[in-house]
Amino acid sequence: MSDTAEAAPAAPAAPTTAPTRARGVTERLRRPRTYAVLAGSLLLLVLPFYLDRFWLQAGLFAMAAAIGAIGLNMLTGATGQLSMGHAFFLAVGAYGYCVLAGESSTENGHTLTGLGLPTWLAAILAVLLAGAAGGLFSPIAGRLRGAYLGIATLALIFIGQHVLFNAGSLTGGYNGRAVPPLSLFGFTFDDTEVVVAAVPFGSSEKLWYAGLAALLLSALFARGVLRGRPGRAMNAIRDHRIAAGVMGVPVARYRAGVFVLSSMYAGLAGVLLALVFQRTVPEYFGMILSLEYLAMIVIGGLGSVAGAVIGAAFVTLLPQVFTHYSDSLPLVSAPGTGGLAPGEASRYLYGAAVVAVVLFLPGGLARLGLARTRKPKAPKKPGVPKQPAAPKQSAAPKNPGEKS
Repeated sequence: MSDTAEAAPAAPAAPTTAPTRARGVTERLRRPRTYAVLAGSLLLLVLPFYLDRFWLQAGLFAMAAAIGAIGLNMLTGATGQLSMGHAFFLAVGAYGYCVLAGESSTENGHTLTGLGLPTWLAAILAVLLAGAAGGLFSPIAGRLRGAYLGIATLALIFIGQHVLFNAGSLTGGYNGRAVPPLSLFGFTFDDTEVVVAAVPFGSSEKLWYAGLAALLLSALFARGVLRGRPGRAMNAIRDHRIAAGVMGVPVARYRAGVFVLSSMYAGLAGVLLALVFQRTVPEYFGMILSLEYLAMIVIGGLGSVAGAVIGAAFVTLLPQVFTHYSDSLPLVSAPGTGGLAPGEASRYLYGAAVVAVVLFLPGGLARLGLARTRKPKAPKKPGVPKQPAAPKQSAAPKNPGEKS
């Protein structure tokens, strides 16, 4: 037997086992937020069975606005690039779909041009066309920032309005042009009724689920971008542009790329809006629409996907609610009666909401649903260990002969 004892091997770190991962998933599923998301998803799925056409169209407008607001929030909220021309790219998506999917015909004195492509392919190409339009402007977007980029993108609105009103063969002029219904896998999203569970489904009910799918995919993709490496680079460009460049972030390339991505989101929103309206009108895609999109991301919360959705719902649904209940609301009258129109009242209200959010809730309405984090307690200072008391010295032993 050797004199030296063998050292015991160090115990390896315990790997993450399947039960541990299962417990983590179970804990996440038990959170109140998970239950709220599931309940909201179920509610959105069953709404077409109970709501009438007016509210379904209002919800579809909100979905389209939410998709466009997500794209603008990545550009303005996450990257810090001010854009006033978002309505231009919505118009490119809407009219691009009409031209690509429509047939050549004569309407309102205009000979309309149409390529007659399959509608699903036309929708994809319209989104790519909006991205290409953003790509043409991206060299400017990559070099300008702040108010300079805002003024430059404002020029797109004036150019777009001139083209929309005067290119009659493409846009139909002032009266616009009809929108071909979307057809996917032999299923057409038109007003032909399809009975589902004893409920007749028209175009609004059918488009509801297509809009939900488009909004879900758009939100998940944007969430992945913002939470990944590109999102961190975008935030660095927004907060410290020079420092981001020093760290190796290609600032101009990121700005241009985010501008193209935002344009594609706007193009998808424009396609969905055209399908809901069933007719494109040039007057709709003006400066007021771009200002409304800026109000959406400010009210909802800059740099947040949930904030863009909440802000879009707030700004889009408010005029619809005022219009529907104009007879019951004070100071609001039906359009054309001489009083305060529902559209004007809604703009006053969400204008006041922008001021209130900027002053009292900089994070936007999305922050209201988040729990306030408690401030961590300061760690206690380690106490100085007490020194052991010196042992008492025992008295010297007395001499036996010594008297006490």
